[in-house]
Amino acid sequence: MVCVPYLLLLLLPPLLRVSADTTEPCELDDDDFRCVCNFTDPKPDWSSAVQCMVAVEVEISGGGRSLEQFLKGADTNPKQYADTIKALRVRRLKLGAAQVPAQLLVAVLRALGYSRLKELTLEDLEVTGPMPPKPLEATGPAFTTLSLRNVSWATGGAWLGELQQWLKPGLRVLNIAQAHSLAFPCAGLSTFEALTTLDLSDNPSLGDSGLMAALCPNKFPALQYLALRNAGMETLSGVCAALAAARVQPQTLDPNPNLPNPPTPAQTGKTHPSVLRSLNLSFAGLEQVPKGLPPKLSVLDLSCNKLSREPRRDELPEVNDLTLDGNPFLDPGALQRQNDPMISGVVPACARSALTMGVSGALALLQGARGFA
Repeated sequence: MVCVPYLLLLLLPPLLRVSADTTEPCELDDDDFRCVCNFTDPKPDWSSAVQCMVAVEVEISGGGRSLEQFLKGADTNPKQYADTIKALRVRRLKLGAAQVPAQLLVAVLRALGYSRLKELTLEDLEVTGPMPPKPLEATGPAFTTLSLRNVSWATGGAWLGELQQWLKPGLRVLNIAQAHSLAFPCAGLSTFEALTTLDLSDNPSLGDSGLMAALCPNKFPALQYLALRNAGMETLSGVCAALAAARVQPQTLDPNPNLPNPPTPAQTGKTHPSVLRSLNLSFAGLEQVPKGLPPKLSVLDLSCNKLSREPRRDELPEVNDLTLDGNPFLDPGALQRQNDPMISGVVPACARSALTMGVSGALALLQGARGFA
C-alpha cells in the first residue's frame, strides 16, 4: 500500500503494527457517516484512522502530542495522489489537541486542495515555527467554512494573512474564537471577497478597540452577518464606529450580551450601518428602548432585558419581527426578583438561557438571519 505520510496523518495514516490488546482509537458509526479518532495512547495506532476514509464527517484529536514526527513527508507532492484524495467522501474535518509544525499544516492544506472538503475546524492547536514562503498561487482547499478555536501561532497577529495565502478564494464563513491575537497587520491581509459571515464570539479581551484592529478596512466587502457574543464589547456605538472605520455594512449585527454600557440616545443611530436589517440587543441590560435605532429593521431582538413596560410604537423602528420575550413586563413576578443577585431583574428563563447559550453566538446569528430567508 502506498504511504502518503502527511496526508495519512489525517485520513490514511501509516500502517503501523497493531497489537492485539490495543484499543481502537477511532470509531466509525453504523452509517459510515461520522468517524471520530482520539489518539491519547502513549503509542497511538495511527492506522486505525484508515476506517475514516469512507466517512463524510471526520474528527481527529491528537491527544495533545507533537506531530513533528510526520514532518519527513511534508515535502511530498500531493499531486501524484490527487485521484485518491478526490475520491474521499469527507466534507467536514475537525483537527484538534496537538502541536503542529507550520510546515506540516501547510502540507496538509496542499493535499486537501485536491479533496472535496467544505468545512475545516481547527481547535486547541499550537502551530509552531514559521509558515513556509508564500506560494505563487493558492494550492489549498476551496472550502466555504473555516472555524478556529484556541489556536496559537508562532507568527503572532500575522497568522491570518499567512494562512489565507494557502487557501483558494471562496471562503464564506469565518469563525474565530479564543484567539491569541486578532490584531492583524492589514497590509499582509488579502481581501475576503466572498466572506458573508464573520463570527468573533468568545474573544472576551477583544473589546471595541480590538474590533477596530481586527476589521481591516476594505477587506470584508461582502460581509452581511457579524457576531460578537462574549467579545468584550463596551458600547453599541463603539461597535458601529469600528464598522464604519472598516467600511463594513453588515445586515445582521449580534453584539455582546450584557453590554456594561447599554446604548444611549447619543450613541445609537449616528454610526449604525445604513444597510443594517437585523439587530440583536438581547441580554443588553436595557431598561428602556434605546433611541436613535435604525428607522427600519426586519428583525429586532430585545429579549431578556429589563423592560418594565411594553414599548410604545413611537419608541420602536418599523420592524417586521420584534422579540420581547423574557422582559419583566411580561412576567408579573419578575420585578420582585430584581434584587436577587442571581437574577437581577431578568426572568429565570433568561437566566437559564444565558447559561445554556454558552459562549457561542452562532445560534443567535442564524436566528437573526431567518429574516432574510
